[in-house]
Amino acid sequence: MPIELFYFFLFILAFLYAAVGHGGASGYLALMALYGIAPQEMKPTALVLNLFVSLTSFIQYYRGHYFKRKLFLMVAVASVPMAFIGGMITLEDHLYKRLLGLLLLFPIVRFFFFRSPAEAELKLYNGLGALIIGAVVGLLSGMIGIGGGIILSPFLILLKWTDQKQTAAISAAFIFVNSLSGLGGMLTQGISFNVHMWIYIAVAFMGGLLGAYLGSKKLNQEVLKYVLATVLLVAAYKLLFTTA
Repeated sequence: MPIELFYFFLFILAFLYAAVGHGGASGYLALMALYGIAPQEMKPTALVLNLFVSLTSFIQYYRGHYFKRKLFLMVAVASVPMAFIGGMITLEDHLYKRLLGLLLLFPIVRFFFFRSPAEAELKLYNGLGALIIGAVVGLLSGMIGIGGGIILSPFLILLKWTDQKQTAAISAAFIFVNSLSGLGGMLTQGISFNVHMWIYIAVAFMGGLLGAYLGSKKLNQEVLKYVLATVLLVAAYKLLFTTA
């Protein structure tokens, strides 16, 4: 496929992910995998893109007063060290792509089937549960090269600890700190960035900036969720059933 199409899809992914409070690493990884980029380049490149897009998204949702600081700290304190450990683990290429495809099922299920709890339905979070979830998500995040928001978000919604926009705010901050930690773990093993990474950053940052602004203020979140879930469903299918 032509490289121009790659940049177009990268912009769209960054826009959609940022609009719902995510960094987008899982989508960037899927796109790079379908373009035949090696996993050892995919992981650090996706995490760097995550840093730019998730920070942009977090700022917009934070300004909207959706951020629940205490809950974020509970999941982050366990996830950050585990993301560092996960970043030190290297998976065989075939297993890596299959695991990435499986992890894409988390946001797909969430976006298609989980509705945002009403304010009256929200519950106080469980501290031990938050620590356990944070640790598991952090380890998987570091291993795959994602920030972990796509795995954390379904738990927050399902347990009714946060509504949709609160989830977006926490996920964006969670993705940022885990991406930094995962990169730190990878540095201990040596990092190989894609040669076009700076172009990727520019394209993703523009898409993320626009998506975060419109998603937090103007666009219909339900429509955005279904569009993103459909895109990820196609990517998951290709990773699970059509890649070598």
